[in-house]
Amino acid sequence: MDVASTCSPAESAAPVRAAAVPNTLSASALRLSRYLRPHGRAVALGIVAFFAAAGIDPLLPALFKYLIDNGFQTHAAFPIWLVPVAIVGLFAVRGTLAFAGNYLFAWATAKAVLVLRSDLIESILRADSTLYAHLSPGVAATRIINDPKNATDQLVGATTTVLRDGTTLLALLGYLFYLNWRLTLVSLISFPLLALVVRRVQRRVIAVGGRAYEAQIRLTGVVDDIARAWRVVRTFGAEAFERGRFEGEAQHLRRMTMKATSAGALMTPLTQLIASIGVALIITLALADAGRAGATVGDFVGFVTALLMTISPLRHLTDVTQPIVGGLIQARACFDLIDTPPEADSGTRPLDAFQHEIRFERARVVHAGSERPALDGIDLSIRAGQTVALVGPSGAGKSTLVSTLLGFVPPARGRVLIDGIPVESIRKAALRRQFAVVSQELVLFDGSIEDNVAYAQPKDPARIDACLRAADLEGFVAGLPEGKATRIGTNGSRLSGGQRQRLAIARALYKEASIWVFDEATASLDSESERAVHQSIERWRGERTLILIAHRLSTVRHADCIHVLDQGRVVESGRHDELVARGGLYASLVRAQVVV
Repeated sequence: MDVASTCSPAESAAPVRAAAVPNTLSASALRLSRYLRPHGRAVALGIVAFFAAAGIDPLLPALFKYLIDNGFQTHAAFPIWLVPVAIVGLFAVRGTLAFAGNYLFAWATAKAVLVLRSDLIESILRADSTLYAHLSPGVAATRIINDPKNATDQLVGATTTVLRDGTTLLALLGYLFYLNWRLTLVSLISFPLLALVVRRVQRRVIAVGGRAYEAQIRLTGVVDDIARAWRVVRTFGAEAFERGRFEGEAQHLRRMTMKATSAGALMTPLTQLIASIGVALIITLALADAGRAGATVGDFVGFVTALLMTISPLRHLTDVTQPIVGGLIQARACFDLIDTPPEADSGTRPLDAFQHEIRFERARVVHAGSERPALDGIDLSIRAGQTVALVGPSGAGKSTLVSTLLGFVPPARGRVLIDGIPVESIRKAALRRQFAVVSQELVLFDGSIEDNVAYAQPKDPARIDACLRAADLEGFVAGLPEGKATRIGTNGSRLSGGQRQRLAIARALYKEASIWVFDEATASLDSESERAVHQSIERWRGERTLILIAHRLSTVRHADCIHVLDQGRVVESGRHDELVARGGLYASLVRAQVVV
């Protein structure tokens, strides 16, 4: 049964997303092409360069034909010194064109990767909170940093191969048709068999490639766990356990990678075997045809040279299946992340500054997958300028209450009002601008001390100094060689636990929000540091609304009002002395000297 608060007078009650479509490999290819579309001019010039380079290839067998037919006569029709010049010149021009094509494609790809990464980080920043229940930081980093680059590199590399070798193959086939169209038509008989082999192997590559990518993501998650929780691993003596977990996933990834590699590698020998049969047949027929038709030696050499030159591009073209499939699998993972539903924000009303009251009216919150409500019809009132404490057993709903205030968890029933406005009617940005939160889950950023204090806000050196002083960090910072410019490492790894906590408090103080939430903010501090923080908080009593969630009795006993929560309900409300006198749940916690 809820108990109404006795501490206040009673009062009367990111990227635009298209409609969801199946994210198949072909759909992923189409979406990825849209990132290259703004750089279509560079891509078009690259294609022209590849076509021009391919147009030079038939000139080589044609040159050999001309040299054999005319160069071995007693009186050659051209100066001999022109031969090396022509050969070197052809290769130089072809190399320059190939370089230009590769450079233009790389430039367009780098631009596309930049935009794709921006869309991915935007999705992460705007995603609904449910995403973070299954997306680890390591996997997120892989999806945003590695996958766009790997996907585009593989796909553009395959496209480059298709353009370079495909155009070369077409040019050589054109020259073969010019020399002897009958024999060239016979050579095309092997193409349907090649297509059948490619299709069957491609299915296998897609299947095992997807499993290999999933295995890589799981292995990334294991490494992320080990790096993030190394203190826990060593404290529990779990090195062998984690090593075994890593090796198990690494072995699974190795097996999947080998299956994908072998499936892709099977393409080359099969296609070469089929191509060799066709080449052997064509050369035999060409020899027979030359004997009957009286073709010159130059004709035969030119035809055979051009035919043999088709084997290399044909082999390269059959090797593009695996990188195309691998790239599309990674692109699909990127687009799955981009398509993550953004956090709902139906609010339209502004909130310039909190001035009057926060009110919970029969608010009920049920987390996804949970049978028991985290907040069960809670009634609660917090006036502006009050210092309010929330205490109770673990799982009583204290942190959920704050998450509901911040708009991270919507109430299933009842209402949560700020200055009489329902929370869901306030724009999320305007709502959260009112709050500064110091959580028990410390989060700092890899930058300098002053960067962390003035996080995402303009730097004011005087304000930074005042916040460091209020958080009892002034003396520590003054003793550092680089002072406020000292970098603190990943998540403050170069600081002690207490220093990290005080730096998070300084960041909250710098925000100058109307409502400050301290969720176990002094849990990692020693008694002296805790006392200093309490003194700085006391200076703001009456000027800011303070919400304290704490286990330590010293943190809450001087609060204007203490709300005791149990199983999602407010079971007691009042000042410290009043609640102790009642002999209820709060009194039992006090007697145990632990506010759990």
